[in-house]
Amino acid sequence: MNDIRAHLREGQVIPAHPLALTPRRTLDERRQVALTRYYVDAGAGGVAVGVHTTQFAIREHGMYRPVLELAANAVRERLADRPRPFALVAGVSGDTKQAVAEARIARSLGFHVALVSLAALRDATDRELVHHCRAIADVLPVFGFYLQPAVGGRALSAEFWRELAELPSLWAVKIAPFNRYATHDVVRAIVEAGRDDVALYTGNDDSIVHDLVTPFPVAAGGTIRTRWMDGGLLGQWAVWTRRAVELLARIKQARRQAAIPAGLLTEGAALTAANAAIFDAAHAFAGCIPGIHEVLRVQGLMREVWCLDPREALSPGQRREIARVRATWPGLGDDAFVAEHLDRWLS
Repeated sequence: MNDIRAHLREGQVIPAHPLALTPRRTLDERRQVALTRYYVDAGAGGVAVGVHTTQFAIREHGMYRPVLELAANAVRERLADRPRPFALVAGVSGDTKQAVAEARIARSLGFHVALVSLAALRDATDRELVHHCRAIADVLPVFGFYLQPAVGGRALSAEFWRELAELPSLWAVKIAPFNRYATHDVVRAIVEAGRDDVALYTGNDDSIVHDLVTPFPVAAGGTIRTRWMDGGLLGQWAVWTRRAVELLARIKQARRQAAIPAGLLTEGAALTAANAAIFDAAHAFAGCIPGIHEVLRVQGLMREVWCLDPREALSPGQRREIARVRATWPGLGDDAFVAEHLDRWLS
């Protein structure tokens, strides 16, 4: 487990795993496994399963355990011949009883860390939220999660993050408020707590490269210290994952050389523009998950954009917008890589 903790701190590409469905909206096991194989072969450093991109409704449909189990088994199968560290991140949600039960399921399946959604505890105090996370940490190490309010998250204070940083089993934090002020609050709280061992992961799909190339300054202990985002746990990285792995490698190299090429910033702006179409920013992210599915559908990894809730569909014009950004910035995609391996992943 310590190897996985160090692996996270080194900084990885961690896709937020989507859910593949049949026309009857049952689990499409063949394509679900194909997606996991894609992420492993693309060079991702882990996958997050049971999270927003996987659709929180898998719980009420009795799919939580089967979906996590498929991912864990597919990862082990893929890495059997070429072992390497790979983080299995389980999304846990609901009240404390439910979240702890989900953490136990995840642990039994070989998952390493729990990404904790606090959306269900909308009215809880900071102290109650930390108590909730501590109960989960008794089962699995914790990956803190600031989910943007527009897709069901809640505002989280800097004081909450400072208290959470006192939890020894806090391994990492996914920072995804889609808000620069709140992003800095989290970084500041972790640095002020002296937690250099806690990995910081961007979840801000609207500013991926910006986050990863920024040395965040924090006043702590009478000096100005800087922290970088180590990696990303992102819905955007559920698509074009091969390119995401290459992108993070180039960013790390640029940081080592203390020189950020202007081309990286340009690429980051293009990625944000593409994400606006995929995540359906024009309609307050209503088509976020179907937008991810659409990219995977075009590549052949998914059959259609079906979600568990039939009302969750592409917004008017969203498919056209996704086609436009794919044509405008073909270098962001990994279509050739997917085409080369798709039959093998689906076998």
